Amino acid sequence: MKQKAPRGVLTALITPFHEGGAFDESTFLSLIDRQLEAGVHGLVPCGTTGETPTMSGEEWERVITLTVQRAAGAIPVVPGTGSNSTRATIEKTRRAAELGADAVLVVTPYYNKPNPDGMVAHYRAVAEEGGLPIVVYNVPARTGINLTPDLLGRVWEIPGVCSVKEAAGDLSQAMTILARRPQGFTVLSGEDELICPMALLGGDGVISVLSNVDPEGTVKMVEAAWNGDVEASRAEHFRLLPLVRALFAESNPVPVKAALQRLGLCTDVVRPPLAAASEATRRSLDEALAGASLR
Repeated sequence: MKQKAPRGVLTALITPFHEGGAFDESTFLSLIDRQLEAGVHGLVPCGTTGETPTMSGEEWERVITLTVQRAAGAIPVVPGTGSNSTRATIEKTRRAAELGADAVLVVTPYYNKPNPDGMVAHYRAVAEEGGLPIVVYNVPARTGINLTPDLLGRVWEIPGVCSVKEAAGDLSQAMTILARRPQGFTVLSGEDELICPMALLGGDGVISVLSNVDPEGTVKMVEAAWNGDVEASRAEHFRLLPLVRALFAESNPVPVKAALQRLGLCTDVVRPPLAAASEATRRSLDEALAGASLR
């Protein structure tokens, strides 16, 4: 099994759609090219930001295939394969491996809310049978369950579990994870507001929505922190903070698609049950884009 833990700015890619709702392949490829030119360190297709719940199986495979082809081995591709079915997660992970993915993002099972032993068994089965390294995704706001540092400590002992996307939005919890993590295990922020603080505390980067809009700035923030340039990292943090907040004024990826539409990069079409951004959100995005010197 490949076992290099992802590190740096990994962009949680949107999935662009035509006005009628069909997948827009050419725009998707242009968005990936923009990420590669900006120097991001990895690509994460088929996550929440990519509207995976509304994708057909064929679309899911096509998005991963295009991402792998465009990345061409230059940076890792880490698609989302998690679900609240262990068997389905294993099957999707195996398919991602066949399509050329480098690792997979596996969310904690949602809705059925497994107990601690069930959670550990879930990740153990996916690690043993899926064939790819696992980035654990902890996002209690969407799953209804928090992977505590104690429980994560049991999960990261599983061979093949190499990283966590920590999106509880709790800096205290993130610090505990950073203090306890074993050697070689990477901790990625799942909250764009916490990119700078976590990087300065020794974090390994971010799986980011923000970097869809400003990949260069997001990379600069992380790399400056790694290089000990606190002022530069902090300057990027505060330049982009109003934009980060605007990007989460409504359910992701509604605002980020509206922002990219404002920049002329794609449509703002989202699939039901999501709906287009409100006028208030669009005004906030316009102000934040201008304030960040992106328009």
